[in-house]
Amino acid sequence: MPSVKSRREQYSQATKAALIEAATRRFAEHGFAGTSLEDVAADIQATRGAVYHHFANKTSLFQAVFDELETEMMRQVTESRATVADPWQSAFAAMEKFLDRCCDPVYGRLVWQEAPIALGWGQWQECEEKYAYGFVEQTLAELIDNGALRPLPLEPAARVTFHILGTAGMALAEASEEDKPKVRAEYAEVIGNLINGIRA
Repeated sequence: MPSVKSRREQYSQATKAALIEAATRRFAEHGFAGTSLEDVAADIQATRGAVYHHFANKTSLFQAVFDELETEMMRQVTESRATVADPWQSAFAAMEKFLDRCCDPVYGRLVWQEAPIALGWGQWQECEEKYAYGFVEQTLAELIDNGALRPLPLEPAARVTFHILGTAGMALAEASEEDKPKVRAEYAEVIGNLINGIRA
């Protein structure tokens, strides 16, 4: 039988979720350096102690925000891939959804611009690999197995593809809102041509 959460546990979870939501807004508007834990707490009328009850420091709070953004991105990408039966077209559907997500100003700034600062370059790269590399590798493996791609060495192919997508994410995060559609179209075209170049 699943245990029923006490009111205290429910309140604690609700407070944590509210802190992450408020922190997401703060980090997106003011950046990691320009955000304080006091500001985040004040946004939900909580105390600084309430923040420290859930998060050891500002970096751990940012990590929670980052994890939520990347989890949601992977959910959307996975769902987009699952809606298309043809393996080749499903891979491109996933890529298109990823590029769409990178155009979102909150996701783009926090994941591609603020995360390397907040988490440190090495930790940020590890997190990116944790969320996205396995998906890229699995997608390429399936395309190779079903004969859609040439039988290239999987690990180098996955690494190159992973970093190409990362470059697109960075470019979209840095582009102005006015230029994003153009930049997105250009990267989609280039990535599509590169992948088509190794099609079986």
